[in-house]
Amino acid sequence: METTLEFEPEIWRSEAACMRVGVPTDVFFSDHLGDIAQAKRICAECPVMVECLEAAISRHEPWGVWGGQIFRKGKLIANKRRRGRPSKIPRPDEELPVIPVPVHLQSELRSA
Repeated sequence: METTLEFEPEIWRSEAACMRVGVPTDVFFSDHLGDIAQAKRICAECPVMVECLEAAISRHEPWGVWGGQIFRKGKLIANKRRRGRPSKIPRPDEELPVIPVPVHLQSELRSA
């Protein structure tokens, strides 16, 4: 017996900022803080950001930036730091845009 996964069509995807021509999709799946910051800035102006975040949570998206938030191992994480000791003076590429998690989804949040 073969199992297949089926998802409802996500009509909102056609409106997503990440689907625009010229948007570098690799930044949404990078571990580099500069790329993550760029992905979060793209999401911050997306008209379907909440729908994207809700869908990523329901799919237990394994990693990446979805709906302006960072996912690791299927969980929504509060923040991402680079490896090693934190700098005494933060570098500009370490400053990630803060995009608030909608109130109805805050129970999904965990710290890294």
